[in-house]
Amino acid sequence: MTSLFASFDPSSKFMQMNWMIMLMSISTIPMMFWVTPSRTNMIKKMIEKKLSSEMWNNTKHKEMILMTTSFFMMILVNNMMGLFPYTFTPTSHPSLTLSLALPTWLMMMIYGWMNHTKKMFIHLLPTGTPGPIMPMMIMIETVGNIIRPLSLSIRLTANMIAGHLLMTLLGNMNESKMLIIVMPMKMMLMSFETAISMIQAYVFATLVSLYSSELP
Repeated sequence: MTSLFASFDPSSKFMQMNWMIMLMSISTIPMMFWVTPSRTNMIKKMIEKKLSSEMWNNTKHKEMILMTTSFFMMILVNNMMGLFPYTFTPTSHPSLTLSLALPTWLMMMIYGWMNHTKKMFIHLLPTGTPGPIMPMMIMIETVGNIIRPLSLSIRLTANMIAGHLLMTLLGNMNESKMLIIVMPMKMMLMSFETAISMIQAYVFATLVSLYSSELP
């Protein structure tokens, strides 16, 4: 019996080109590959413009806007690609999500602690904290800061895995008598998965923008 998690293994297929296919899907988006702007590129530009204007208000470091917008588009494309049958979902693999979250968090921490050490220490203690619980609050803030890349990556991975597991379970119900019930459920679940794919890409990009806004 095939494991439910086999679809999340990039090496479980005969042709082990899952990561290469991920890069190919991203490479077809740039404008230089199109003679005239396609509808896909028009939608992409509209999303980027809307997202950039929102990120402009979320962060003091305007150079982070390009990075967060790029994160959003990359994660959105990979999430959507996983909705097609017999495809591997790259964002359901912790190696991809952690490789996005961890370097970004390290970059912000290195910049903050090397250039604004005193302000970073002050940030570990919330304003108005009573004296007796100050040491505990510093420990809580420190732990919360350290686990940020893990929470970013696990949130995205878990949401992608959960929806695809439900779709796999429904897909195994092949009895003809059950199709009348299963097919509407599959269509609803596919709609929810599409929405979750967009929401999770937006959440990842927004959280990165908010984390950068905490830097001095």
